[in-house]
This record gives sequence, C-alpha cells and structure tokens, in this order.
Amino acid sequence: MEKAEAHEKLERYLARHGLKQTRQRAAILDAFLASTGHITSEQLYEIVRGKQPDVGAATVYRTLRLLCEAGLANSHQFGEGVTLYEVQGRHHDHLICNDCGAIIEFRNELVEAEQEKITAQHGFQLTNHQHILFGTCTRKDCERRPRD
Repeated sequence: MEKAEAHEKLERYLARHGLKQTRQRAAILDAFLASTGHITSEQLYEIVRGKQPDVGAATVYRTLRLLCEAGLANSHQFGEGVTLYEVQGRHHDHLICNDCGAIIEFRNELVEAEQEKITAQHGFQLTNHQHILFGTCTRKDCERRPRD
C-alpha cells in the first residue's frame, strides 16, 4: 500500500470514529509502513523514538491497535505470547519453527485454490484467513533445536 493511500485510509477511519490525526500517529504509521516483515510494538517504538522522542510506548501500542482496526495492519500471535504486526495487503501464509521461533512467509497458489474449493463445498464464502503451519526447521545453525 502506498504511503499516501495509507494516510488517507487512516484519516477516514479516524474521522468515522470521531478521532483526530496527530503528528505522533502519522510518524508511527510512516515507521510502520517502512518496516518489512513482522515487527513488535517495542521494536516499532524504538524506531519511532529515534525520530520523535516525545512519543511514548503506550501511544505506539494504541496506534498499532488503531491500524489493525482501520485495516492497515495485521496482528499475529505465533505462540510465544508476543504480538507481531505486519502491513496488511501483503497476503501470505506462515511456517513457524517450534524450536527456534523462525517465521517463514510463503504463498502457494495451489493452497489458495484448495481453500477456495473447500469453502465453496461447505457453502461458505471466504473473506479472510490466516494459515499458520507449526513444525521444526532443519537448519543446521538453529540454536534452539535439540541436539542429538
């Protein structure tokens, strides 16, 4: 999503809910859009604080919730109690290593087609989904993988 488009979408959401756009929210959105992959609220706070020292951690957390509600962000909890955020609109699925916590993003058209087929067979129209596969990676350098 383009930066200007994201700012417009957030402005519309805030206006519908009687909220105002602030300098802090704009800075947080800009930093979030510049992120790649998954980011925690703490990581985003560190990035934003470097540019806007007056922004607090609670403001970053609340703004991330707003971004999710506005359809600009997705939140995930992959099992370690930490919420990760990513820019919405970059659909993909996830492989998560139970040992080291590695997150691998993938997209497979056969999986996507099968999901559509299954939902249609059950008289269900798919509007959104999260496909998360848990397992163990086979990387030799995995620090948390049990050794034989």
